[in-house]
Amino acid sequence: MMSHDDAELFEGGCACGNVRYQILREFMFVHCCHCTWCQRESGSAFALNAMIEANNVAVTKGQPEKVETPTNSGGGQIFSRCPDCKVALWSNYSGIGDKIHFVRVGTLDRASEVSPDIHIYTSTKVPWVTLPEDLPVMVEYYRRSTHWSPERLERYNTAVAR
Repeated sequence: MMSHDDAELFEGGCACGNVRYQILREFMFVHCCHCTWCQRESGSAFALNAMIEANNVAVTKGQPEKVETPTNSGGGQIFSRCPDCKVALWSNYSGIGDKIHFVRVGTLDRASEVSPDIHIYTSTKVPWVTLPEDLPVMVEYYRRSTHWSPERLERYNTAVAR
């Protein structure tokens, strides 16, 4: 994963190229979520979301549209999508609001360089996915204080307090 001092930042965008963005800092944490909601929304076996402060995501071309979608918790989430090709670039959950973006890793130009820090909601993972033994695997969600470094927790808490 990139460090804060890397000269080459991550960039990403939608499928049609009408919305582009740049990541200005290292991601705080990367979830590989296996819940059935993420399976449905992604059309795949899981969703890979990289958490970062919203002010560390700069839209460099176009303007995403916000689309509200339901969640299992009932709180909902807002997806930022390309208004043309409708690709989801990131989402924001109701509990945190627009302070933290959950960037869809697959929309990064160098997506293969970003790997998960944790697997969550594995109680509903599809049976043919094999999980690595060197990463935390959670049946449901987890406590940030148990899995995040103090520096990452400080970044998160600072962003949420704004």
